Amino acid sequence: MKSVYSTLGFALGASAAILVARDQCCFSLTAAGGKTGAVGQLSDGQNRIGQTSGLVTGQATYCIKNGGLTDKNGRGCILTSPTTQFQCDVGASPTTGFAVNSNGDLTCNGNTQFYACATGDNGGYNIYTTTASAQTGCVAITLSSGGNAPASPVPTSSAPAGNTVTTTLSGAYQTPHAIIPVNKNSSSTSYGTQYNAHLSSSNSTIFNFDIPSSYAGKQCSVIFLLPNKSQLVTSDFTLSGAGGIKFDQLTSPAPLSVTYATYPAVKSTLDTISSVTPGNSYVVSSGACQAGSTISILASATGSLELSLFEDWDPSAIGLFITSC
Repeated sequence: MKSVYSTLGFALGASAAILVARDQCCFSLTAAGGKTGAVGQLSDGQNRIGQTSGLVTGQATYCIKNGGLTDKNGRGCILTSPTTQFQCDVGASPTTGFAVNSNGDLTCNGNTQFYACATGDNGGYNIYTTTASAQTGCVAITLSSGGNAPASPVPTSSAPAGNTVTTTLSGAYQTPHAIIPVNKNSSSTSYGTQYNAHLSSSNSTIFNFDIPSSYAGKQCSVIFLLPNKSQLVTSDFTLSGAGGIKFDQLTSPAPLSVTYATYPAVKSTLDTISSVTPGNSYVVSSGACQAGSTISILASATGSLELSLFEDWDPSAIGLFITSC
């Protein structure tokens, strides 16, 4: 069945685009207790609180699967031996035992208590699950997953071409309830809701999502899926040029009669996928669900990219979706 959606909705913060499997839940972390603030990252994957300079992202994004965490670059998050420092390393297998409890707090083997210890580097604190005499200036903290991850200015990362991920949806998710193309060369023309999204130097597409009230207290992620053509059964896409996609949240829901000249102002940039290639799945944004709200997301092409796709959830899913966990 070839059905695509005519209306969308959700709640956001933003994170750099990453490749994830559909059964993962993604979120940011905020410390409370003896040291407070967002958990950011150094370029080598060390997780820091209170760092005043030298961070590649001020609030990092993490995804959890089977009790293990990975960061936005796909690095496995581990507890180093013997210090138990919490950091994310290239090529590392994630340490297991992590979970998010009913209060939204990160736990390790059922324990919500972590420790923040001063590093002497630009006010930064490393994160540990235990403390030792060699560590100084340590205070007990908890880590909440309830914060939104703000848009990251660093370049987005992508996995090697052979390292593709599943592009099927599972669990709770929302499809767009309206897909509305707008064209800057015909700025006063209203195209209404469509089944296809069109992105090019002149075409952008607005996705409207209605976020259910039942999503209150949950984490939501905006996901963009572009499978290989060989994976599609009821859908299709055309892709040419080199470039990516910029995603902006608008200040208010866009009406079906919206035009390029009348679409609502941009509230915030969620993320820019620097290079879009088939066979990949990207997390655009993760954060607390804005339950009971209608969200409009504007997708625009960057570079010379030209993409037209028929949004569909049938195998394999293609387009923009919002997942919750």
